[in-house]
Amino acid sequence: MSDAKRQQVFTVVVGVLVELFEKDASEITEATNLFTDLDLDSLDAIDLAAALSKKAQIKLVTEEMKTIRTVGDIVEIGVLKLSEAA
Repeated sequence: MSDAKRQQVFTVVVGVLVELFEKDASEITEATNLFTDLDLDSLDAIDLAAALSKKAQIKLVTEEMKTIRTVGDIVEIGVLKLSEAA
């Protein structure tokens, strides 16, 4: 998958984090931890997954949700799912 597609997924993820949780986009990188850096909890993670499903057709299953810790983890799964769908 191209860097452009990865950047596109990252942009969508950041947009959702800003919209849902009022986070500062300039402080979010792929290394940003959802729980320790952004103070999200498990319910927030579910809301995030639902928003990503709506906005980018990235459907996260329970097993994937258990492994996600950083923004980069979401981007990686999103890129894989979008490449499988193509």
